[in-house]
Amino acid sequence: MIRLFDILFSFLGLIVLSPILIIIAIWVKLSSKGPFFYKQTRIGKKGIPFSMIKFRSMYVDADKKGLLLTVGGRDPRITNVGYILRKYKLDELPQLWNVLIGNMSIVGPRPEVKKYVDLYTEEQKIVLTIKPGITDLASVTYQDENTLLEKQKDPEQYYINTILPNKIRLNKIYIQKISLKLYFQIIFLTIKRIFKK
Repeated sequence: MIRLFDILFSFLGLIVLSPILIIIAIWVKLSSKGPFFYKQTRIGKKGIPFSMIKFRSMYVDADKKGLLLTVGGRDPRITNVGYILRKYKLDELPQLWNVLIGNMSIVGPRPEVKKYVDLYTEEQKIVLTIKPGITDLASVTYQDENTLLEKQKDPEQYYINTILPNKIRLNKIYIQKISLKLYFQIIFLTIKRIFKK
């Protein structure tokens, strides 16, 4: 049933939001050199890698010049347009295509890069038993993750040792209690948090 709603929401979302998606694509393209889409390999269900699509919010090759994480609201690798897109989660909208073709869900554990998935314990690998999502309980809880990381002496280690285990704990709650009701509750909470910004 959740897959049915995933298909419905992603299909309608891509159609209804198409004018906005086109405007954002042009805006990104004109703001800095490079493509308007950014694809990154993430780890999906059953540990299978896939290409996750986002609107490009950083300068070209910026991900090769620093941490895989973004630290602080004004990471110098982020473009001015990218800052706005990230603040309102607009850079995530192209992932509706990932949902439509079936390698993501609207709700599910946010997919990680292989570097961090390789650190999972056997117990933590439970998050790989369902499709990753555009949003989850962890996304709602850690909506200001970049700011939190900025305050740490070693942002990556803090992410690995503190944030990541907590995210997985929250994702386990969703996996253990997965239902349409919780699916819609998380979507509602996500939209509410975005509009609060």
